[in-house]
Amino acid sequence: MNKYEIMYIIRPDVEEEARKEVVERFNQVLTDHGAEIENVDEMGMRRLAYEINDYRDGYYVVVNFDGDSNAIDEFDRKAKFTDDIIRHMAIRNDQ
Repeated sequence: MNKYEIMYIIRPDVEEEARKEVVERFNQVLTDHGAEIENVDEMGMRRLAYEINDYRDGYYVVVNFDGDSNAIDEFDRKAKFTDDIIRHMAIRNDQ
């Protein structure tokens, strides 16, 4: 198992309850595919560096976990199909 970090941005117009459901749903995607979540950091609403899909702000979430590529692949697949996430990125921590 490797250490990974996923950062994703949720649309700013999603209500708080729906935003919590999105975070929990995507944490569940990771754990269902063998990942062990170490930390979930909800950084909150931030200004984007550039406009994405006509949005100037976004709600940032960073997830640190131990897992393999199956969890990353499934997260990536589901994040592409949901309209709630406007950007996501996964990196492997080699430390």
